Amino acid sequence: MEVKEVDPVSGRKTTGHIWNGIRELDTPIPRGVLLFLIVTHIFAVLWWVLMPTWPLGRTYTKGVLGENQKTTVEASIKEGAGARTPWTSRIESLSFDEIRADERLMETVRTNGHQLFGDNCAACHGRDGKGRENYPDLTDDDWIWGGGPEAIAQTLTVGVNSRHAESRVGQMPAFGRDEMLDAKQVVDVATYVSSLSDPAVSTAENVDQIDRGREVFQTTCIACHGEDAKGNPELGAPNLTDNRWIYGGSLQRIIATIHGGRQGHMPTWDERLTPVEIKVLAVYVDDRGKRTP
Repeated sequence: MEVKEVDPVSGRKTTGHIWNGIRELDTPIPRGVLLFLIVTHIFAVLWWVLMPTWPLGRTYTKGVLGENQKTTVEASIKEGAGARTPWTSRIESLSFDEIRADERLMETVRTNGHQLFGDNCAACHGRDGKGRENYPDLTDDDWIWGGGPEAIAQTLTVGVNSRHAESRVGQMPAFGRDEMLDAKQVVDVATYVSSLSDPAVSTAENVDQIDRGREVFQTTCIACHGEDAKGNPELGAPNLTDNRWIYGGSLQRIIATIHGGRQGHMPTWDERLTPVEIKVLAVYVDDRGKRTP
């Protein structure tokens, strides 16, 4: 049975609890703690009344001040849009050539385009725009679907192999996997394609192989890449005569591409970016390519 006593030293009553011979004092809660609890409870009640707080099924208590994060963000976006109106209205009304001719406006394009590129494009093409494996370099003059701000804006708007109704559609067939070419033909045409951008590939030992590869190319590949192998932007067929490769330009990578095919993908941005933002981004990418050494 617990016996409550009075501690002879402090004069306080004990709780009757004993641990290892030590009796627990019945010490009251400090006034400072009580005051803190009272103040925080009062603050909580006031906050419940002033701000959105309690869920009520599909809604919630709005609070007498009518403030919440949604309205704050909406107001901030509206304020930012208003501040940008002077130059966004000009971007919207001017042609691409007129925008590029206005150096002051181009400074605005470069500043805002840099932000748009970082937020939306850098994940695939890199912050420097030079691309990486499986993603093209946007700073050179080698364009799959055509360069210039007009073509870039179109690609941004509809995407490549995207869900957009007017998406750019392009695909490299799997000539080897689908047995359109046998293994020897795949190697022959890959060797020929490799020699187009690297003359050192062509040697006295493989001249017959390259000739065979040229024949395969003419019967299989020119429909997309053209007789001169310089590609066709209307079909998204790249130039095979330079040394710029998306999926790698080594002989083994070219063989892998011909054998298994390729199908690039770029999402459509017309649902995420406004027409003005797409226009700014298109001019920025085009300008960046011209300014990159």
